[in-house]
Amino acid sequence: MTRHLFAPLLPLLAAAFPLAAHATNGYFSHGYGARSEGVAGVGIALPQDGLAGAANPAGTALLEDRLDVGLDLFRPRRGATIEGNGAGLDGRYDGDGRRLFAIPSIGWVQPLDERWSAGVAVYGNGGMNTSYDRSPYSAFGVTGRSGVNLEQLFLSPSLAWRATPTQTLGVAVNLAYQRFSADGLGPFSAASSSPANVSGRGTDTSTGAGLRLGWLWQPAPEWRLGATWSSRIHGRFDKYRGLFADEGRFDIPANWGLGVAFDPAPGWTLAADYLVIEYSGVGAVANPIERLAAGRPLGSDGGPGFGWRDVKVLKAGIVQRWSPALTLRAGFSRATQAVPASQTFFNVLAPGVVQNHLTAGFSWASGERTEWSAFYAHAFGKTVRGRQSVPAGFGGGEADVRLSEDILGASWTWRF
Repeated sequence: MTRHLFAPLLPLLAAAFPLAAHATNGYFSHGYGARSEGVAGVGIALPQDGLAGAANPAGTALLEDRLDVGLDLFRPRRGATIEGNGAGLDGRYDGDGRRLFAIPSIGWVQPLDERWSAGVAVYGNGGMNTSYDRSPYSAFGVTGRSGVNLEQLFLSPSLAWRATPTQTLGVAVNLAYQRFSADGLGPFSAASSSPANVSGRGTDTSTGAGLRLGWLWQPAPEWRLGATWSSRIHGRFDKYRGLFADEGRFDIPANWGLGVAFDPAPGWTLAADYLVIEYSGVGAVANPIERLAAGRPLGSDGGPGFGWRDVKVLKAGIVQRWSPALTLRAGFSRATQAVPASQTFFNVLAPGVVQNHLTAGFSWASGERTEWSAFYAHAFGKTVRGRQSVPAGFGGGEADVRLSEDILGASWTWRF
């Protein structure tokens, strides 16, 4: 019911907030809000701004009445190399036809009384983009560009309740809007259950809804522990039912995490999160390409996907309140690899392979009610080298996929 009530609103928000693809932990964002992103995305036990509900809705109970408006500039560098292919696909390919993406966000928190707080977060949850001006499939007759574009927008109203002086519970409704398009994938039509719905169908959209639950516990003044869980959100791209498994079904995977924050001395905070993104629960993402050889075409029930594994992320960061006006942040995160070496051929389109992020940021109080924050994040370049990766029906050989990223962001805060 909630999904249908808000379905007309989500496209309007998407028009006002241009979406952008940002593949970091698989295709999820590495964090939400400039302060969290400055500490490598840590946020489960460390609520810092109005986007806190995106990581743990219980965290909004620890914040004052505030509005945070942010913008990230995201620059990925992605590409692929194909070697030993008998069909003429060999070459080094640059997927950076589009180089820069803007990712806006808004977060608002309002304490209702001593025990209840409400919030709303609007943010890009994740995405993926490749744009090969020189198609890796040109030997199969493709002219022009090849690539895909996946974008996700979340609208997440939340409510937090201080159940006891030391324990807080929270719930958020994740209202999700997805967009997808694909071009230059004509050669895959021959391996599809719906050949007319693989490529060049324009932009398709999907809406869905799910829940995020959160918990925070402060066993001592200097310690905070947190946990969060987000349900899977159903989605479908009918225009691309010949590309994605299960006739175009493309769910947003469930995820869960644990967090800890510790204040070792006045003005200092150490924090860490452990996050698991369950890509294996979404057939279009997780099913291996070998299912083609087993007689299951693209788009069929249980058909091939990108072969991704679950991603497990460990994030750690430090916050230092240098002065009443200046706060400094830094962090590092490491994720497990989503893309197995045997699945790189299809992932030429979706090389979500980066694993290590290094971040730094700061906040500056420019007035009694206003504050500016900024951060920089670098995802170190990673190449996954194929191993028995290109199916014999496409000429065999190996496909290597690569990705690196830079993110620069800033936000403005108003305290009411």
